[in-house]
Amino acid sequence: MLHERRLPARSESYEPAEAPTQAVDLPNNLVKLRGINMSHPISAVGAIHTIVSLIPLAAGLIALKRYGSIDPRTRPGKLYWAGMLLSVITAFALSSTGGFNPGHALGLLALIVMLAATLAPRIALLGRAARYIQVSLMSFSFLLLMIPGTNETLSRLPVGNPIGNGPESAPVRLALAVMFVLFLLGTAYQWVQLRRYPER
Repeated sequence: MLHERRLPARSESYEPAEAPTQAVDLPNNLVKLRGINMSHPISAVGAIHTIVSLIPLAAGLIALKRYGSIDPRTRPGKLYWAGMLLSVITAFALSSTGGFNPGHALGLLALIVMLAATLAPRIALLGRAARYIQVSLMSFSFLLLMIPGTNETLSRLPVGNPIGNGPESAPVRLALAVMFVLFLLGTAYQWVQLRRYPER
């Protein structure tokens, strides 16, 4: 005779497990899982400043390729001027120290240098040297543009494991030294071109 196998009766007090009520911060958890350090994220103003700063960078490179120098009289030169001015203005909305910082000083110095470069050909006393002065000063302003840009780029990228850590870090200092050498070589090359083609 077969005996029936009875299943244990379900307890009336049984209740399904409650889902956790604590909210899950998915973006932050994903960041932690990927090992990304976002202690210094780019703000909205910072993003705008970065985009604006690309304008003089692109205009300067185009001017150097097309005309051999950044000439304020050309269209790329005028765009370079406008982009640099906007870049400096938006930079004043950014400050990790809460006040005037070296980045602001570099921006103002770049504008002063560009103003002197633009006015140089109008000073008759300078004669033929005016064009050499203008080329040198505009190139120097491009170097000033690259200093904070290089520092920020190397101190933020790649995300989670940046190459540098501020202007005092070895990778950033090396990159800036290379740019200074390129500035000297580029300026010397422009002088040679001016000597070969004085009408430029």
